[in-house]
Amino acid sequence: MRVRLCVVLFAVAFSAYAKTALLEHVPLQWKPTSELQLGTVQTPQTPIQFEMFQDARDNKPAIGENDEDAQPKPVTTTDDVGAFVSTHMRELFRRAGLNTVDSDGAVTIKGQVQQFFVRETNTYQAEVAVRLTLVSRDGKTLWSGLASGDSSRFGRSYKLENYYEGLSDAIVNTVSSMLQSAPFQAALSGH
Repeated sequence: MRVRLCVVLFAVAFSAYAKTALLEHVPLQWKPTSELQLGTVQTPQTPIQFEMFQDARDNKPAIGENDEDAQPKPVTTTDDVGAFVSTHMRELFRRAGLNTVDSDGAVTIKGQVQQFFVRETNTYQAEVAVRLTLVSRDGKTLWSGLASGDSSRFGRSYKLENYYEGLSDAIVNTVSSMLQSAPFQAALSGH
């Protein structure tokens, strides 16, 4: 009887230990593995101001999901996704040689995050999409559109670092495509 009880208790304890802890309420972290692809970007020295982006996604906590099993495993955050995206886009603009300022920009970039998510099956597929509006100092809309980027990577199953890298690389790729767009470049110049 005692041996059977010990076996049952061991099995219960082992299954509880083997159950994967869910990646819920995680802080966002910047972990890019990709570099900006600038092509023939002309870097105007126009002062560019970023407003904090708004998070316009329906399910604001959700940033990822592991769909390898019948029961999906969520990845969620309580951090401000809009602020995270705008902060790192501005940092990438600065790294590309653009003149970003805290206030009184000749051009202001406003944004709404539409997509910020990683779907994991056998790979990590990340997608970021931001509805952007570039506005001149006098309030005129210079450019408006959807900027997006994605990334794909292999990695160990349900690992937070892979979600961070996927989302960060998708932001890098979004900025790369923005800065290679001739109409977007013209708008950055204030035209």
